[in-house]
Amino acid sequence: MRLSVPGHKDLRKIVVLNPKGGCGKSTLAVNLAGYLASRSNDVAIMDFDPQGSSMRWLKVRSENSAPIHGIAAYDVNSSATRSWQLRVPPHIRYLVVDSPASVPAENLAELTSGAHAILIPVLASDIDVHAASQLMKDLLLIAKVSRRMGRVGVVANRVRENTVAYRRLMKFLYSLSITVVGVLKDSQNYVHSAESGLSIHEMPASKVRGDVERWQPIFDWLEEKLETPLTPRDFRRPQVQRDIHQLIVPLGKDKPGN
Repeated sequence: MRLSVPGHKDLRKIVVLNPKGGCGKSTLAVNLAGYLASRSNDVAIMDFDPQGSSMRWLKVRSENSAPIHGIAAYDVNSSATRSWQLRVPPHIRYLVVDSPASVPAENLAELTSGAHAILIPVLASDIDVHAASQLMKDLLLIAKVSRRMGRVGVVANRVRENTVAYRRLMKFLYSLSITVVGVLKDSQNYVHSAESGLSIHEMPASKVRGDVERWQPIFDWLEEKLETPLTPRDFRRPQVQRDIHQLIVPLGKDKPGN
């Protein structure tokens, strides 16, 4: 399975990553995309998850909402080239990548190379903590993500504060020396968000104020990373970098089946 993510020089790429399923990657991805789009940015979601949760969210999104371009990367169409399927329109400035579950460690670099920010949602359970620990090792040792660039941020997701599980999770996350950029509560507002095709930032403020406030540290961190130019450290594998450039296809230059 080819996981390389195309782009262009003005694109800001945000990868939502955790090979473990059920940790809330799609929820994080669509709410990021909705927030960015609601502020008049040109945004796309690239959905690699075979469940297609992000694409389903887009399908129920109202035409009156801020537009978001969808790329169903999980849908491998034999009648079209892979570069055509994964093309990012040149007007897009923010690409949110909803990564698949069960990504082999050796394929992580294909997702993370060239990313301005990598967000990892983690749940408060022993299984999720173990999976996150292994993922961090794979990112640093195999994908060669630079710790110095600080592009990896962890989001404690669906938490219930004042519980033993929550305290264990936070103790573990802070032990990683990876930035904990936000803590999101287990809230029904995210269920309503999924059903409506809206991010919680686009829902009535009186109903979501508490949840919206919890996103502010995430956006503060994200804004800094998106404005930090990429360096060679963000492209640690030359072959991956070549693959990405080979997938940059200007619209109108490639056609399905070519």
